[in-house]
Amino acid sequence: MTGAKPLPPAGVTTAGTGVWAGPPATGTGAAGAVPESDPPALPVRMGAGRAGRARAARRRATTARPGWAPYLLVAPFFLLFAAFGIFPLLATGWTSLHRVELTAPAEGRWAGAHNYTRLLGDEYFWNALGNTAVIGLLATVPQLVLALGVAHLLDARMRGRVLFRVVALAPYATSVAAATLVFALLFGRDQGMVNWLLGLAGAGPVDWQNGPWAAKFAVASIVIWRWTGYNALIYLAAMGTIPRELYEAAALDGASRWRQFVHVTLPGLRPALLFTVLVSVIGATQLFGEPLLFNSGAGASGGADRQYQTLGLYLYEQGWVNLHLGRAAAIAWAMLLLLVVLFGAARWAGRRREAAR
Repeated sequence: MTGAKPLPPAGVTTAGTGVWAGPPATGTGAAGAVPESDPPALPVRMGAGRAGRARAARRRATTARPGWAPYLLVAPFFLLFAAFGIFPLLATGWTSLHRVELTAPAEGRWAGAHNYTRLLGDEYFWNALGNTAVIGLLATVPQLVLALGVAHLLDARMRGRVLFRVVALAPYATSVAAATLVFALLFGRDQGMVNWLLGLAGAGPVDWQNGPWAAKFAVASIVIWRWTGYNALIYLAAMGTIPRELYEAAALDGASRWRQFVHVTLPGLRPALLFTVLVSVIGATQLFGEPLLFNSGAGASGGADRQYQTLGLYLYEQGWVNLHLGRAAAIAWAMLLLLVVLFGAARWAGRRREAAR
């Protein structure tokens, strides 16, 4: 058989090609046969094996050492938070332990806890604390109830839902100064529109800026108007996460729209409700712009009898009117401690209630 290239023996790799010629002949009578229990391994190219080992080594190194990129990406936030959050907080706490005047901020004298003990006997501080609590309740409760109703209406299939959502958010985008000045005109004693409407109803005029309860209600109404739409959009977004199957199942069981709202919507809104309550309480504690601008003649005193002076106004009066920075810093830390105690007590009560179930 001239010209025919002889085949290599079974189980031998062809030289220079790296191709395996096939398994060896099996059986006991064949020459050069190998046992069936010990098959030959497939040959691996030298270059391919080295490249695979290199890739595996790089993969192990990458897995073991993630690198500094994630830390570099989050570093700006922590730097800004330390510069504009932690440092001012600590500096205010240090200032609260000194007698410091605004005219000479570098000449403070150590006072220890004097600024804090002084607040315990300060009737103006307790008056501001009471006003803050009353205005906060008058603003927070109706605000969140109205926000739930507005969100429930916007969640229905109706025309122009996008337009109504924009209108609901418009008060939040309005300046505090502009909104407060407009409400001051509406609640004017002699020419205000609110008293004009009361006159049409047969009621007498109300001195909204000087009345002890009327002034609180007027300031709370500004807060309600500004923040109802914001909370409504938060509730609306939370309503979109509630599965529609729950409403369909409740409807099949004969539940009315009100029972669906109580037993399906409200439980699904629990995280959003907790968030809005938390933010509203913090905002009520820090209330400042609305009572300051509601009566331009009163200034930081919050009315002739301090009938709507909040903790924020009292802090401003002590620090920037009376020039007592140490006292103002102590009021700021008292507000922070008040919030910590309040939310700590609420969390403790919630855990006790869950443990009792």
